[in-house]
Amino acid sequence: MTTPVTGAGAPALRRGGRARRKARWTFDSISFFLVFLGLPLALFLLLVIWPFVQAVFYSFTNWGGFSQDFDIIGLANYQRLVNDATFKTALGNNIKLAIVVPLVVIVIAMIFATLVTVGGRGIGQTIGVKNSGFYRVVSFFPYVIPAVVSGVIFSKVFDPSNGLLNGLLPEGLRQNWLGQVSTALPSSMFVIIWGAVGFYMLLFIAAIKAIPAETFEAARLDGAGRMRTMWSITIPSIRENIQTAWIYLGIAALDAFVYMHVLNNSGGPDNSTLVMPQYLFRLAFSQNQFGYASAVGVAMAVVTLVFAGLVFTINRLTGGTTRSS
Repeated sequence: MTTPVTGAGAPALRRGGRARRKARWTFDSISFFLVFLGLPLALFLLLVIWPFVQAVFYSFTNWGGFSQDFDIIGLANYQRLVNDATFKTALGNNIKLAIVVPLVVIVIAMIFATLVTVGGRGIGQTIGVKNSGFYRVVSFFPYVIPAVVSGVIFSKVFDPSNGLLNGLLPEGLRQNWLGQVSTALPSSMFVIIWGAVGFYMLLFIAAIKAIPAETFEAARLDGAGRMRTMWSITIPSIRENIQTAWIYLGIAALDAFVYMHVLNNSGGPDNSTLVMPQYLFRLAFSQNQFGYASAVGVAMAVVTLVFAGLVFTINRLTGGTTRSS
């Protein structure tokens, strides 16, 4: 039990307490909040929220983008969006990307991260495979190449006439990789996956390094193999990192404008590689339909928020997020 302070020291102690409470709103503390909270918040509202509010407003208009004249047309753009077959095709392509790209990238990155951290020796001390440092550098190299450059490189690799890929394949397997419906989207997915694996491998390596080495050593001494260790120890321990990676990859897949526009700026055969940002760009800058393009942008934002919400919900339902008591 705390003994109350009495006597001559009590008033001084109370005055000191009041002084400390009053000192919380000094010029120093106020300036700190203004600089480190108020200024970033103001910039966020100005550069992020306000443009989005403007886009929502213009989605209710028929603005052409290059004049000050427009009419408020209500929900007409959204009614058109619901019946727009091209938009549905672009949305379907984005959904395919959001399912396949994160899944493949995370699986490959997790395997590589496990190999270069704890995939070496069978028992005892946890070490990576031989020359693991070299593999880290080589795997990360594609990520440092700008997406535009990667797209240009692979557009040449996939060239049906003089491309490297067809040059290495026998004649019976040669394809017009970006020029036919069956291979255009998978080829584009390959380029995105190739560029993303290295970064997420390093993300998972950092997370695995934070797991106590004794945990892996105990599992190995108990006879757990590499796959069992990864499934039962590594993945549950870095689950939040995987969730974060899935959200970032999903958002990147729902965009994918740079890769798709460089590889196939027309949207591919029968719009097989057309994505929502590419369709938005076409509407706004080729057809001068900025009002309708704004509606497409709002739809993209809604789809992205729904995707993030699904990832969080699935992770929570499967026990990934600790529930507060």
